[in-house]
Amino acid sequence: MPRLPPLVREELDPAQQEAWDRIASGARGAVRGPFTALITSAELCSRVEQLGVFIRFDCSVPMRLRELAILCVGQHWRAGYEWFAHAPIAAKQGVPDAVIAAIGTDAAEIPFDADADRVVVAFVRAMLREKRVDDATYAEANALLGDKGCVELTGLVGYYSLLAMQLNTFEVVPPPPFEAPWK
Repeated sequence: MPRLPPLVREELDPAQQEAWDRIASGARGAVRGPFTALITSAELCSRVEQLGVFIRFDCSVPMRLRELAILCVGQHWRAGYEWFAHAPIAAKQGVPDAVIAAIGTDAAEIPFDADADRVVVAFVRAMLREKRVDDATYAEANALLGDKGCVELTGLVGYYSLLAMQLNTFEVVPPPPFEAPWK
């Protein structure tokens, strides 16, 4: 059960309404998921949302690889809503169902069909599990994405971790009949 009451735009204060309107009229098209909690602090919500527009839609990391990274973050934090929102996008980006399923269950062996996918998953998993990325993993990621891409991928992991913490803390869950792959 969510820890915050459901939001009604007309009941929000002016700053919250402004943030609501910006989100609803932007790339996301609606206020949902972590933004239903974040909007409680209009200032934080606005800043997080603007970072998210860049990370999700405009950063230099190719979209398929972004979605793989987001799935790794969602699985790591066991953030059901994050998984619910991004697993279908990853599939539309051509990530095979077997790869999505293996990431969801935190499998040690993943049947990658693209080496770039393997490199990004290794980088993100190292960051989340080990709290750092070893030299060999970094070198592969840097060869794939360059300095800018590695910086942006690291930012993506931080951004989606922030969202996952909001989702989990405030118990924002996907609609039924969603079943998390890690259960």
